[in-house]
Amino acid sequence: MDQGNNGSRRGRVSTVLAAAAFLTIAAAPAGAQSAASFYSGKLIRFIIPDGVGGGYDAYSRILARHLADHIPGHPRIVPENMPGANGIVATNWLYNAAPRDGSVMGSTYNALLTDPLLGNPVARYDPTKFAWIGSITTQYSTCMVWNTSSIQTIEDATKREVRVSTTGLAGNSGKLPLMLNTLLGTKFKVIAGYTTSGMRLAVERGEVEGICGVPYDTYAAANPEWLTDNKIRFILQVGPKALKDLPDVPLLIDYVKGPLERAALTLLNVNQDVGRPQMFPPNVPDYLVTAVRTAFDETMQDPQFLADAQKQHIEPAPMTGAAVEAEIKQSYGAPKDVVALAAKLWPAGPAQHKE
Repeated sequence: MDQGNNGSRRGRVSTVLAAAAFLTIAAAPAGAQSAASFYSGKLIRFIIPDGVGGGYDAYSRILARHLADHIPGHPRIVPENMPGANGIVATNWLYNAAPRDGSVMGSTYNALLTDPLLGNPVARYDPTKFAWIGSITTQYSTCMVWNTSSIQTIEDATKREVRVSTTGLAGNSGKLPLMLNTLLGTKFKVIAGYTTSGMRLAVERGEVEGICGVPYDTYAAANPEWLTDNKIRFILQVGPKALKDLPDVPLLIDYVKGPLERAALTLLNVNQDVGRPQMFPPNVPDYLVTAVRTAFDETMQDPQFLADAQKQHIEPAPMTGAAVEAEIKQSYGAPKDVVALAAKLWPAGPAQHKE
């Protein structure tokens, strides 16, 4: 009798599991078909937070060229530049004003990922609520000076004023030198107001000695002759380990010994790890987010995308949308004392540092 009951129960369980498996298998194609139905013949606006010719513009456009090949329904993706306030204008618009139906996606500056946490009043968005699609690569910042500068090491920058250029004080190249002034006692003088290309021209013209806060891959893509002709000298890099092309350039983390300071830098590292992020506005339907996340992951393995990236000196080191979401949520759950120190080291918004 017991064996019969057990067999009956096992039979019912098997039936339930088989039904659940069938529904799961059926749901996946249905979701794909729904995404294909939605996107077929449609246009996706791809909002880019900087001007034409900038680093985010280059990364966004190369993604836009290939992503639609992997999205069900193969929509047309149209890049749309929306520069302003170091990416704040585009990021605020994506969060507060953009349609939430999957017809608009965009990029944001990695420096803006922690701004609401650190108290920037003009950052009117919550990064934990964006629907993150993925990140093409990391963006570990560097500090460099022109080859004619007498500055040879980061220690030299603690002995005299060093003028560095930036587009604005809300971006990496504005915030990093100011953080180093607080953390290491350097004497960087940040000169703001340049365009993305203008800040590099300022170095060539001798208006400033260098730039602190731009990743190595930006120079590889935008000014490769600076690297091949040894026109610039790197004096510091920000990342968990040395870049393969900068094996002898010291790491910021090696100068920081206190556990609270190291924890604050770890919190801020989300800005470096999630180097080139793309997202939907909040509340886009889950099935569309899943479809585009899958398309992003497939694009990162697409031989045509990789060949195109190589031509532009772009080296993908992708992070999935789920991983971006998890890392951002972890940062926003940091202890209050760690957040407070991070806010001191990485001031939110330009108002606290006027030229």
